[in-house]
Amino acid sequence: MPQTRQADGPADRTTRTVLPEPRTPSPRDAPVLHWGVIAPGGIAASFVGALRAHTEQRIVAVGSRDAGRARAFADRFGIPAAYGSYAEVLDDVRVDIVYIASPHSEHYAQALQAVEAGKHVLVEKAFTRNAREAEQLIEAARAKGVFCMEAMWTRFLPHIDVVRQVLDLGLLGEVRTVSADHGQFMDPATAHRLFAPELAGGALLDLGVYPVSFASMVLGPFASLTTVGDTTPTGVDGQASVVVTNDAGAHGVLNTSLHARTPTTASISGTRARLEIEGAFYAPATVRLIGRSNELLGYHVPDRREGGLCYEAAEAARCVAAGKSESDLMPLDETLRVMRALDRIRADLGVTFPGE
Repeated sequence: MPQTRQADGPADRTTRTVLPEPRTPSPRDAPVLHWGVIAPGGIAASFVGALRAHTEQRIVAVGSRDAGRARAFADRFGIPAAYGSYAEVLDDVRVDIVYIASPHSEHYAQALQAVEAGKHVLVEKAFTRNAREAEQLIEAARAKGVFCMEAMWTRFLPHIDVVRQVLDLGLLGEVRTVSADHGQFMDPATAHRLFAPELAGGALLDLGVYPVSFASMVLGPFASLTTVGDTTPTGVDGQASVVVTNDAGAHGVLNTSLHARTPTTASISGTRARLEIEGAFYAPATVRLIGRSNELLGYHVPDRREGGLCYEAAEAARCVAAGKSESDLMPLDETLRVMRALDRIRADLGVTFPGE
């Protein structure tokens, strides 16, 4: 079990708090679906590895435009079928749900193809290139009656359930400030996909989506949004610092960057206490409840830190088995709200992608 502890020692004995235990079900107990994987790259390998290690889910097919690449991936993970096209994955009657692991530029078209084939779909974050594509994909999924969810894995992790409970219980008082960042140093001399406009690259859709989504979860709809930042020589966003507010006047202070490795931490500060989430906040992480005098009131330590992608797959499986077309933890309207915020940030930076 994760360690959720009351602080020991003399500090503020009268106000010490035991953090709530995470309510997250074991991924291994989720109903079994048969998965197809589209685009066998690095994130797909992490996803399949997590499912094999921590769930009973079954990967039955993988598809790539390169048949040799699909076969190598299938051999690596013991997947029965390897296809040299995405359409063949969708034609495979064994496949219940498709995981879309391609670059952002391809999410919309590939997910729409899966939806039209009657397959449930889990789409890597960011969901699409822009809100217009997100709206159309959501509309198609709802019309078809299939399950559709953004693979924002953070939302499904146990420590985030602890965060939700702390907020619901009012342990922080009135929330006033949310801070979150995600920056990684990416060498501009390389041909990394994040520098490619045609692949919908840039810091925001790959890294910045985490702090923006986190702030949206905590603050709700943004009443205002202001951005400063820069672009790379290739024309994608290189760094963005964003201040948002909600209707109650609380602030979110968010940053993302391709220029430097940042702490990747998050915090929620209220009138009574604050929560601090260690880096990387978007992965399984320790959460600390800190009092107004900087005393440690309680903490939660994850029981393991690897394989966190299994939780989003388990949530999808539970929803499909229950006949649900979307997740309560990551509703499609929330995904759309985040995509609209990302559009506004890119507009402030003057970044557009080919084909938009």
